[in-house]
Amino acid sequence: MARAKPESAAAPADADARDRLVAAAQEAFAEHGFKGATVRAICAAAGANVAAVNYYFGDKEALYVEAVKAAHLCAGRMDTVPVPPAGAPPVEKLRAFIREMVSRMHAPASPTAMKLMMREMAHPGRAAHVVVTEFIQPAAFALRGILRELLPALSEPELLMVGFSVMGQCLFYRQNRPVSELIFGKAEVDALTVEMVTDHVVRFTLAALGHAPPIGAKKPGGKR
Repeated sequence: MARAKPESAAAPADADARDRLVAAAQEAFAEHGFKGATVRAICAAAGANVAAVNYYFGDKEALYVEAVKAAHLCAGRMDTVPVPPAGAPPVEKLRAFIREMVSRMHAPASPTAMKLMMREMAHPGRAAHVVVTEFIQPAAFALRGILRELLPALSEPELLMVGFSVMGQCLFYRQNRPVSELIFGKAEVDALTVEMVTDHVVRFTLAALGHAPPIGAKKPGGKR
């Protein structure tokens, strides 16, 4: 938690200073890391007084945590878990979850936010712990609950791996998009809409779990 604001601290007159500090911090931390970025440089880039960091955040580490949290949201990561209608079958719950995840992976992402998130998640620290606890863990547990409904006989290790497989399919469309565009061209990758990807991931997953025909199997009427 950020340190309490000193009793004598007066509120800065600039109402937008906090947001500018977070934005400047994302740039600085993404480029130089936590140790390499300085509070002075961040404040200069934000057009704010150095004392503003202590006022709004308490210290540099707390500013870093806020920058990583903001980057997580800018990168399209899930911050809410979709709630299907009461009594919905597990397949529909899974589809709703995957659609929400795919939608976020298709939303425009800030390169700076992606870079900062990759930095922090490669060497998880306090900021990663906060992001995981507040955003990622609830979504992961929700997915595990859906899969447990769908696959009641599966062991816990198998269930965990199925969850990783579902998340991996969705995350591919965010983390590997730049390379995919280099390989196949931007137009071809852009043509993969949210609905197309959602349908594919759902069908691929259900087919692998034995809850749908194999991919490529003929549909009624002879169509694939």
